[in-house]
Amino acid sequence: MDIVCTPEELDLLERIAKAAQAMNVPCYLIGGFVRDKLLGRPTKDADIVCVGNGIELAHAVAETYPHKPSVNFFKNFGTAQFNLNGFDVEFVGARKESYSEHTRKPDVEPGTLEDDQKRRDFTINALAISLNKDDFGKLVDPFNGIEDLNNKLLRTPLDPDITFSDDPLRMMRCIRFANQLKFEILPETFEAIARNKQRIKIISAERIADELNKIMLTDTPSIGLDLLYRSGLLHEFFKQFTDLAGTEMIDGKGHKDNFYHTLQVIDNVAARSKDLWLRWAALLHDIGKPPTKRFEAGHGWTFHGHDAVGEKMVPRIFKQLKLPLNEKMKYVAKLVGLHLRPISLTKEDITDSAMRRLLFDAGEDLEDLMILCESDITSKNRQKVKRYLENFELVKKRLKEVEEADKIRNWQPPISGEEIMQVFNLQPSRDVGTLKTAIREAILDGVIPNNYDAAYAYLVEKAASMGLHPAK
Repeated sequence: MDIVCTPEELDLLERIAKAAQAMNVPCYLIGGFVRDKLLGRPTKDADIVCVGNGIELAHAVAETYPHKPSVNFFKNFGTAQFNLNGFDVEFVGARKESYSEHTRKPDVEPGTLEDDQKRRDFTINALAISLNKDDFGKLVDPFNGIEDLNNKLLRTPLDPDITFSDDPLRMMRCIRFANQLKFEILPETFEAIARNKQRIKIISAERIADELNKIMLTDTPSIGLDLLYRSGLLHEFFKQFTDLAGTEMIDGKGHKDNFYHTLQVIDNVAARSKDLWLRWAALLHDIGKPPTKRFEAGHGWTFHGHDAVGEKMVPRIFKQLKLPLNEKMKYVAKLVGLHLRPISLTKEDITDSAMRRLLFDAGEDLEDLMILCESDITSKNRQKVKRYLENFELVKKRLKEVEEADKIRNWQPPISGEEIMQVFNLQPSRDVGTLKTAIREAILDGVIPNNYDAAYAYLVEKAASMGLHPAK
C-alpha cells in the first residue's frame, strides 16, 4: 500500500518536518489521514503528533505560510489547529491517558509516540508516518494495523474492555467505521461492545446523535443500525426504535418484523437520496406501530393510527436524541404522518378531492413523500412489488393532472383572514378562522372552483348562515 499525497499536502508535510527539525521535536503524521490514504479514500484533515509541545509546533508551521493561517489552540488539552483552504490540520503533543469511571475526559500527561498510539481507538487509526529527517516517510505500526487494513478488520490496540470502558463513544465509532469502510469487527471486539454497552450512558446525547447521523449518511445505513441493535447499544439510547423488533404469532397469524422492515426502507431511501432528514423519516415512519399494535380475532394484527401516533412521537424523540427541534423535525413529523396517504390513493374510485388534500398537505415535500412511500414496499413477492409500483405511477400521474388543473400545491386560499375582517368589519376572532377554513375546505372538496369570485360568493353565503353580512 502506498500513500499518494497532493502537491499541497506534500508541501504541508515538508513545512511541518522542517519546523519540527528546527525545534528538535520528533514529529509524526497519524490516524485517519494515514488510514484513508492507504485505502484510497478522500482526506479532509490531518493529525500531527509530536514528542513535545504541539501548540508551539502549530504556530511555527503557520508562520511559514505567507498568509499565516490563524491558529486555534486549547492549552488545557495541549492541542492546536489551523485551516488551509478547507483542509484542517491538528497538532497535539504525544501523551498517555488515564480515565476515571464516570467521565470520558482523561487525565493526560506527556508521553512517547508509543504511548500515544496505545491510546488510539483502533489499530488502523494508530498507524503513524515519520516526518523526521532521518526516516521521513517511514511507517510506524506497532499493532499490525496494516495487516488489519488489508484484512478489512477492526480491532482495538489494547484490551477492548479497557478501550471501550475508558471512552464508550469508541463503541459507536467502531460500528460507524465498520459501516463506512465495509470492515468486519473482530468477534472479541464486538463482544466487548456488548459487555460495555451500558457505559454509553456517560456519553452526551449530542455526541451519540453525531455518530448516529454519520451512520445514517452511509451508503447502506442498515449495516450500522443492525450492529447497534445486535450489540445492545441501541437499546441503551433509543428504545422506541428497538421496540419495533420481533414478531408475534396468535391463531396462526403473525406480523412482519418491523425493525428489519424499517432497515430495508432506510436502505431503499438511501439508494435514492442523500438527504439525512428523509432518511430519518424512513427510520421513524413506523415508530407508532408498537403502541398501536392490536390483535383482532378473525382478522389478525392491526396498527390502526400508527401514522398519526408516530407523527406525535417525532418531537419527543428528537428532543430525547438532541436532534434539531426546528424545520427539520417538522419535516420528519410531516412525512411520518403522511406516509400512508399515497398508498390509500392507489385504491379505485379515489376522488379528486382526496388528491387535492394530499397536494395541499404535502406541499413542496410531495416528491420526498413519494420516495418514502415507494421505499416502504419491501415485499419479497416480485409481482406484488410490481403492482404497487405501477399503482404509484398512476397516483403520480393523477396528482400531476389535478395540480395542473387546480394549482393547489403550496396554495393559500384566494381570500385572506385580513380581507374577511375588512369585508365584515370584524376583529380577530373565531368567526374569521371559521370562514377562512370553510373557503379552504370548499375548494379542496371541489364544492367551488379555486378562484376569487367563487370564493367571495361562497364567503358571503357562509357568513350569512352565521348571521354576518358585509359592512356597508
